[in-house]
Amino acid sequence: MNTRQFIAASAAALALLGAAGAHAESYEGVQAIIPFASRADVKAEAIAAAHEGNRYSDSAAEGTVAVNSTLDRSAVRDQAVAAAHNPLQSLDRRAFYRDEVPSAYKKPTVSFTRQAGL
Repeated sequence: MNTRQFIAASAAALALLGAAGAHAESYEGVQAIIPFASRADVKAEAIAAAHEGNRYSDSAAEGTVAVNSTLDRSAVRDQAVAAAHNPLQSLDRRAFYRDEVPSAYKKPTVSFTRQAGL
């Protein structure tokens, strides 16, 4: 495209914008705040909204959910202690090549800690 064609295309585009009524937005300045409520009313609404909780959360409509367990406290504690002492507890197969845990890790006698030789 040579210079004449470019200038002609630009002039045509400007003419179309002018014909379409393109105009810039006007700046109206800073809008004045017109209070409709007193400070005390706004403060009371803010306190009520803060105590209401997050109405947009997934569990907001559920309220308090009761969990009925059939296990006693000592059984749950024993399970937690056993899981905490399991060296393979946090082993994630996605961390290994082709998502396969090496056979050395699958053995139940694997120990990741060394005992001090006394």
